[in-house]
Amino acid sequence: MNFDQLGLVEPILKALHEEGYTTPTPIQQQAIPVALQGRDLLGCAQTGTGKTAAFAIPILQHFYNKRSERRAIRALILTPTRELAIQIEDSFKAYGRHTRQKSLVIFGGVPQGSQVNSLRNGTDILIATPGRLLDLMNQGFIKLDQLEVFVLDEADRMLDMGFINDVKKVIARIPAKRQTLFFSATMPPEIAALANGILKDPVKVEVTPVSSTAETITQSVYHVSKSDKKWLIVKLLQEDNIDRVLVFSRTKHGADRIVKELAKFKVEAAAIHGNKSQNARQRALNDFKAHKLQVLVATDIAARGIDVDDLTHVINYDLPDVPETYVHRIGRTGRAGASGIAIAFCEEEDRINLRDIEKLTGLKIPVVEEHPFALSDYHIIPKAQPKEQKGRGGRQQGHRGAKTGNNANSGGQNNRIQHSQSAKPQSSSSVAQTSVWKKKKHKKKPASSDRQV
Repeated sequence: MNFDQLGLVEPILKALHEEGYTTPTPIQQQAIPVALQGRDLLGCAQTGTGKTAAFAIPILQHFYNKRSERRAIRALILTPTRELAIQIEDSFKAYGRHTRQKSLVIFGGVPQGSQVNSLRNGTDILIATPGRLLDLMNQGFIKLDQLEVFVLDEADRMLDMGFINDVKKVIARIPAKRQTLFFSATMPPEIAALANGILKDPVKVEVTPVSSTAETITQSVYHVSKSDKKWLIVKLLQEDNIDRVLVFSRTKHGADRIVKELAKFKVEAAAIHGNKSQNARQRALNDFKAHKLQVLVATDIAARGIDVDDLTHVINYDLPDVPETYVHRIGRTGRAGASGIAIAFCEEEDRINLRDIEKLTGLKIPVVEEHPFALSDYHIIPKAQPKEQKGRGGRQQGHRGAKTGNNANSGGQNNRIQHSQSAKPQSSSSVAQTSVWKKKKHKKKPASSDRQV
């Protein structure tokens, strides 16, 4: 099936062809005909399956066929994050460039003045985050009495972010006679109850359950200590010639720390998370899309809605505590049938999270065993730190900043590998090495001076 077979009007087909779209994704194939009929819809599909087009195209066609001379908000798309709201508006502008439908996006974190001025000029389609929408409604700047279509996007993320009460307040103030399109990647009890309360005789469309990952994504996991993650990511960036990679951190502080560590190796990187201003977040995303940044580091909430064409790599620097989140993360690559690579770093305490992920997806993620920082079959033999000495050669530092020299066992008997953990950035093409790793030969409990990993 192609878009020409979906009964779309010529202006929308023209825009889709200009965007290079010919074949709809499964969610689009099933959802667009239902939405064009005016039916309520419950869509369950994971990130990256094309949900935005599944509701944007029917809305644009409906308004094109039923033109209104008066600018009033006829469609409301409620979404949890600023990044996703901006992405959705970009899609409406792209698909509707020949339909003369006007769209507008509003979100918090920035002054409301310019948004209020745009609202006064009128719009057909409003994309909004819950907090700013309610705020402007309470101030009298937004009226939804002419609303015809309501879209609740990423409903499960609304729940995760604590927006469900705000969503319910919005629903209570929109016309009861409307078409509702409800999309969620997962369907926990609270979300199922919300859907049952606002949908009328809906058609359910479910594509690729959240427990599955795209077959086009090649997955792998590296067992590595927390302190060695920074060395491993630099090694991968340098040796694998990765053009662009989206890196996931569990915390905001962790995201900033990763950027600082990468800067020491002259790697262009930026972080996006809730503590960053909207301008900073959008600038980082735009630079990443324009190939000005090699690495974009994000937390889960900030990353929802990131849509980057031809993104080949995703790295889970920290494994998520919730296995479904892993599926969402790696769904940033391998989109629309393209191939992608998903790499995970696993600390010893995160192995239970890895098992949960594999249980959810039903897949055993291949382990990369041959790398300098491997944990699974190795145990660290710490080097004795020489005392600081002053002499003709100057002050001698401990092992963190010193050269290691030749090892007496360099013949390979102990398979030792050295790597540097100097805080000073290295300019060489590979990570210098000073820590010593030794292949395990027995299960004897290590001496107190050793560290088991």
